[in-house]
Amino acid sequence: MSAVEGVEITGEIRPAYKKILTRDAIEFVAKLVRKHRSRRSELLELRKERQLAIDAGKLPKFLAETKDIRSGSWKIAGIPADLQDRRVEITGPVDRKMVINALNAGAKCFMADFEDSASPTWELMLDGQINLRDAVNKTISYTSPEGKEYKLNKEVATLIVRPRGWHLDEKHILIDGEPAPGGIVDFGLYFFHNAATLLKKGSGPYFYLPKMQSHLEARLWNSVFVDAQKALGIPKKTIKVTVLIETLWAAFEMDEILYELRDHIVALNCGRWDYIFSCIKTLNAHGDWMVPDRHSVGMDRHFLDSYSKLLCETCHKRGAMAMGGMAAFIPIKNDKAKNDAVFAKVSADKLREVRNGHDGTWVAHPGLVPVALAVFDEHMPEPNQLAKQFNYKIKAADLLKQPIGEITEGGLRNNINVGIGYVEAWIGGNGCVPLHNLMEDAATAEISRTQVWQWLKYGATLSDGRKVTKDLVLKTIDEELAAYKAQLGDERYYQGRFAEAAGIMARMSTAEKCADFLTLASYDYLD
Repeated sequence: MSAVEGVEITGEIRPAYKKILTRDAIEFVAKLVRKHRSRRSELLELRKERQLAIDAGKLPKFLAETKDIRSGSWKIAGIPADLQDRRVEITGPVDRKMVINALNAGAKCFMADFEDSASPTWELMLDGQINLRDAVNKTISYTSPEGKEYKLNKEVATLIVRPRGWHLDEKHILIDGEPAPGGIVDFGLYFFHNAATLLKKGSGPYFYLPKMQSHLEARLWNSVFVDAQKALGIPKKTIKVTVLIETLWAAFEMDEILYELRDHIVALNCGRWDYIFSCIKTLNAHGDWMVPDRHSVGMDRHFLDSYSKLLCETCHKRGAMAMGGMAAFIPIKNDKAKNDAVFAKVSADKLREVRNGHDGTWVAHPGLVPVALAVFDEHMPEPNQLAKQFNYKIKAADLLKQPIGEITEGGLRNNINVGIGYVEAWIGGNGCVPLHNLMEDAATAEISRTQVWQWLKYGATLSDGRKVTKDLVLKTIDEELAAYKAQLGDERYYQGRFAEAAGIMARMSTAEKCADFLTLASYDYLD
């Protein structure tokens, strides 16, 4: 139901949601959707066309038609004061407790995530809008079932919001009979309810933009921003965004993305896990581009180090900040030796980033904030490294250099275990899951399932000499499913959705074609 003509809301309208889904807010979102959804559809079709060319044997490259943009001397519009120092950012979903803990974690910024670390249930998407509104107004609090109270500290992180990517719909909001683009819904509701309040507080509406595959998609976002600001009487250039470079396509169009969003952009970010996934998926027809065990593919690999360096060089040339990638580790409280090893890995990773030229980095757990801060505080005493310019001379071949290494039974088993565990949580409404001392989100689950698909598709040889076959994959899925049951017990297993998750993993891993997104294939399983 909806009071706005042409808009149907099929999700439950709880009393608290009525303050988010106001008539004016719905009209604002509907206006943006009606103007921009046809272009969004065209760009999603363009993705398919470009992929067909890669499947036919071409490789991604820097665009000849935008050479003048890459060689020009233009700069972005500028960076607000509260985004000048972003040395450590924490990320997480938009549930109430997480929002409070993340804002209090001691990081410079908190990316509140409607995308990869959130399962897009109707309740979480709407509750998330309420939680962020309350956080902006400093009225947010939470009391746990055990009676523990959570509230904001006096000093908190700067809030940045990540809406869903262009490929995702919001099936509970139909505009003229079609599902609304999830990204416009997330952006529009947050912007409508919070932009004016944020400006009064000396901050602004800040966003992270995910999974873009071309500068044309950046141009579309920019058009949405211009229209949104005009509709609410807010000056152009008020919205400030950071774009995640997490597709292989986008790595070849960093300059162009910055240019299209130059009035609104402040930074690019190395979305490393999605980037690895994108490399596998984009090059899925190139059987010689095989990726070894996931945990052996670190940022020291040539293709990833080149991607990091190119991002730093490109951003600083344009006056934009270069953000590093996620440390997904979780502190290990009951084993000091293992915990020390985790901290050492995180420190080494962050040292590589700051030396490459990054102005900040990400962590997934509050316990890693001090570890990352220590590295950046030591090696970046200023708020950022924008004054440093680089000439890394990164070529297309550097971005496309195949990582070499072993493919093991342990790697196959871990991918399947993580795939089942993550999908089970996701279709159950939880998009951020601790597994094996790592915080897994959709990006890492995507690596897991595309690696299994790739290894099976091209008959990878395991380190013990066996070939990856369909029988081996299905047998391993059955074994890992049984392991979950034995580990968790009958009650938790049967209350959960492990069999459904294993079925999704089996179908996607053994399909003839590599599916675009795990989340798209699983969305219909959500209420």
